[in-house]
Amino acid sequence: MEYKNTEIKSSLSGVKVHQNSYVDPSAELHDGVVISQGAIVGPNVTIGAGTEIGPNAVITGKTQIGINNKVFPNVYIGLDPQDLKYKGAPTEVIIGDNNTFRECVTINKATNEGEKTIIGNNNLLMAYTHIGHNCELGNGIVISNSVQVAGHVKVEDKAIIGGCLGIHQFVHIGFLAMIGGMTRVDRDVPPFCLAEGHPGRLRGLNRIGIKRSGLMDNKDFDLKLLQNTWNLLFKSNDSISNSLEKAMKGKLDLSSSKLCNFLKESISKQRRGPMPTVNL
Repeated sequence: MEYKNTEIKSSLSGVKVHQNSYVDPSAELHDGVVISQGAIVGPNVTIGAGTEIGPNAVITGKTQIGINNKVFPNVYIGLDPQDLKYKGAPTEVIIGDNNTFRECVTINKATNEGEKTIIGNNNLLMAYTHIGHNCELGNGIVISNSVQVAGHVKVEDKAIIGGCLGIHQFVHIGFLAMIGGMTRVDRDVPPFCLAEGHPGRLRGLNRIGIKRSGLMDNKDFDLKLLQNTWNLLFKSNDSISNSLEKAMKGKLDLSSSKLCNFLKESISKQRRGPMPTVNL
């Protein structure tokens, strides 16, 4: 693959821009950035050191990309939101470090003035994933192929989302949650939980994910307490609000507190509420 250094940030000798790509003169490219054949980088774009932009990718809008990201071919980042309320505001996409965006991923900018679409660090978004406007993704997340994430969705750290599914707008996915492929996700998925099905239902704790995460080696983590808290919240015949009140009056560690606090917010009027459990 042939590259040539251009006038763009020419003081940074490590920048490589393919002769058949286009980089706007106002774009900011840091040392070690690679822009591949056919890629387009628009104005107001900042790309951090060591990030690679693959062939025919388009990076536009007010977009900031951190260091050591890998952007595969035909990825589109920073284009206008697919939202009829959008009136042309110069909204942002903020992307952290060490992310991988596989082929044909799309990430839309936010809708209204001052708003952002945010992607954290160390995430893997597999091919044909769509991240809608105003979404917030944390760190260490894996999103499998062909996942369609609607606007205003929030995904917390270390969640794993299986392939070929849609996530309804305003849904929240909790820390270390696991969602099986082809699940219909129209309600919140609490931290540490395993969800699957059409319609989506909570199946229990994500025990394999918890084990792989290393939490079991943390002396402050109590799996039995977390399981007991989960049982009280989701297996009780009482309403979830009453069960939550009982749980929060009992013994809680950091993980079970995280679960309870998530549910407290999830059942508020501003949220869609937690996904129901499966009827066994």
